[in-house]
Amino acid sequence: STGTSGSFSGLPEYQLNLNVSLLLKDILEQHGYQVVMTRTDNDTAISNKERAELVASQGAEICVRVHANGDDSSSVSGALTMCPSQQNPYVSSLYDSSNRLSQCIIDSYCAATGFQNRGIIYTDTMTGINWSTIPVTIVEMGFMTNQQDDLNMADSAYRQKMVEGIVSGVNEYYQQ
Repeated sequence: STGTSGSFSGLPEYQLNLNVSLLLKDILEQHGYQVVMTRTDNDTAISNKERAELVASQGAEICVRVHANGDDSSSVSGALTMCPSQQNPYVSSLYDSSNRLSQCIIDSYCAATGFQNRGIIYTDTMTGINWSTIPVTIVEMGFMTNQQDDLNMADSAYRQKMVEGIVSGVNEYYQQ
């Protein structure tokens, strides 16, 4: 899906997500990780269920979904991660590892970027989480409806900081 778009930059979320994900792939590979991408262009359209199945079928150990947020109020800002709750009827067994992955990434991401840390949201209604068979997190990098978040995320130099924060979080997850 297309998602939101930058209220100030005009950048579509799907393009921001792809730009960040491609950079993230490069940096993770430089750190020695093998990366499975669910898309490398804007022409690939597979469902969230198919994305979860693809990642697991390729032997991935974790799934980091990259997104940007939006809100009715332009004053709402910051970053957050999402993962299954302890009571998730489908993947409650992934709670501990997904929660740890989510915490590592959001803390490192916000430390690297200066974005407000909005913490972890626990959700049991997202197909991208509920079909996962491996630890999973959704990174909501910032609010495209907030001027400062939007302009930061649209800036290529700033995206480097964003990616470095996510990589630091992945590294921390594996070090614990």
